[in-house]
Amino acid sequence: MAYQAFYRVYRPQTFREVSGQTHVKRTLQNALEANKTTHAYLFSGPRGTGKTSMARIFAKALNCEHAVAGEPCNECAHCQEINEGKSNDVFEYDAASNSRVEDMREMLEFIDRAPSYGMRYKIYIIDEVHMLSTSAFNALLKTLEEPPAHVVFILATTEPHKIPATIISRTQRFDFKRLSSTDLVERMKVVLEDIDLDYDDRALKVIAQAAAGGMRDSLSMLDQVVSFSDNEVTLEDALFVTGSIGQDVFYELAQSLVAKDIANVLATLEKLMSEGKDAVRLSEDLITFFRDLLLIQTAPDLGDLVELASSDDKFTELANNFSMDTLYTYIDILSKTQQEMRFSLHSKVYLETALLKMVQSGVSRVTTAENTAGAPEVAALQQQLNELQQLVLQMQKGGIVQQAPAPKEPSPRRSRQRSNEYQVQVGRIQEIMKRATRDDLRKIQDIWPNAVAQIPKSQAALLTDAQPVASSADAFVLQFKEDIYCQIASDNQQFMQQFPQVIAGMTGMTYDIVFVPEQRWLKLREEFFSHYKKTSPQQSTEENKSTSGEEAEENVQSMLVEEQQASANPIVDEAVKLFGKDFVEVVED
Repeated sequence: MAYQAFYRVYRPQTFREVSGQTHVKRTLQNALEANKTTHAYLFSGPRGTGKTSMARIFAKALNCEHAVAGEPCNECAHCQEINEGKSNDVFEYDAASNSRVEDMREMLEFIDRAPSYGMRYKIYIIDEVHMLSTSAFNALLKTLEEPPAHVVFILATTEPHKIPATIISRTQRFDFKRLSSTDLVERMKVVLEDIDLDYDDRALKVIAQAAAGGMRDSLSMLDQVVSFSDNEVTLEDALFVTGSIGQDVFYELAQSLVAKDIANVLATLEKLMSEGKDAVRLSEDLITFFRDLLLIQTAPDLGDLVELASSDDKFTELANNFSMDTLYTYIDILSKTQQEMRFSLHSKVYLETALLKMVQSGVSRVTTAENTAGAPEVAALQQQLNELQQLVLQMQKGGIVQQAPAPKEPSPRRSRQRSNEYQVQVGRIQEIMKRATRDDLRKIQDIWPNAVAQIPKSQAALLTDAQPVASSADAFVLQFKEDIYCQIASDNQQFMQQFPQVIAGMTGMTYDIVFVPEQRWLKLREEFFSHYKKTSPQQSTEENKSTSGEEAEENVQSMLVEEQQASANPIVDEAVKLFGKDFVEVVED
């Protein structure tokens, strides 16, 4: 017989042999014993967690002649036919390759016929059921709701969210969970003992970690390691085949972070990358390793939960060299870097940057204690503080200095509120207003909708309620509704780079954009006009020319002059009162 992979040879044949999934096994066995099985089941969960194996075992138990406590005997003719894949009453369909409505109709064509060879049920196992087309689901719907009494459907999927709710509501749903490392290791031990091959427990843990909760993946990798090894499954062989990294490498890297040895940190990373390690996978392993150090620090009794580190004394000592805040910071840095690397072709650069941030941000417990206890600068400052306190006490006793009244509570609250406000560039806005003209403002307003449409939607959302309110030849003021929108826009580096380029491409001029909240703009505009209304239009024009430097004499009058001219006309004043300033425009005949 041709060689078969481990995951096929050692596929579970009874409920007892299935690793994990206790909640599914108990429910199905109790239903079999009480003869309360239903007509449709949905098995959902990650790959390699036993969905298809459980469906086959359940199919055997439904038709087994000598089932005991819900367990199939695997000896009767019905069980053997199902094990060999020769049963005429257990149908397995792959929905990924038979997703059309015609395939579904063909499957259901003879569903009314009774089962053969004295079997009680005809079982239809549909794997990857989420791949069916909408028409195929509709064809299945009515039959699934009221099938013949001798028919049982078992649907299996890894993506239950793609299945219509009308299908799910007609089934009993069982969610399969990822298997624990302990379950995977125990199953691999059974396989290795059956083939009489020695093994290292640490090698099996490495394989279980790389399998990420999937039994099929763990047995497939074990098959590779066994083929690669000679007479024993060793840790080195498992690390090489799975592409994982050993504990010693992580230990040395963490020691370099404690010592702030940047050269050794980058050299270790370069060595790992030259060996073909994946940067994204390496970042995941680093997150897991620092999580292990946190676990060793906070819950040393839970050694079974440690994955990449161990409960040895050296790792306990290493964990105690880091403060908890430092470990949390490391995990945050690596998590953010991992998200950024998924969309970049230069993942190594991101990981190098993350390690440099960790070196600069990490503060070990030992270093903190030494700096606090032995820094001479701190001692000198403490002595000076004591001397100043004594001097103040002596002056107060002599009546020279009176004790200042305690500050009121609202004061710090107001200061905090002010610190949260957006810092408006008042001087820059005033300069723009001095040189602003209506023609320049219309030029920006005309291209504004097209400019907003050319930037990404995430950036365009910032400009939903924003509008240009004043513009000169090379700069304009952009008004937002609230301070927070000004702050978000100014902090968005991508927006600050791309949007001025879009404006420049449409106008042929590079503009300086200044942000201002609406309430602050109204106040600044009012203060600006009230300050300059005392001067004559001619003086304002001369001031405007001196401000702009080399502007030609034929330039359009500034926004300031136009406002003063409008204010001097009683008809214009009345129109402003009726309709508002934004709807009144003065046109010179």
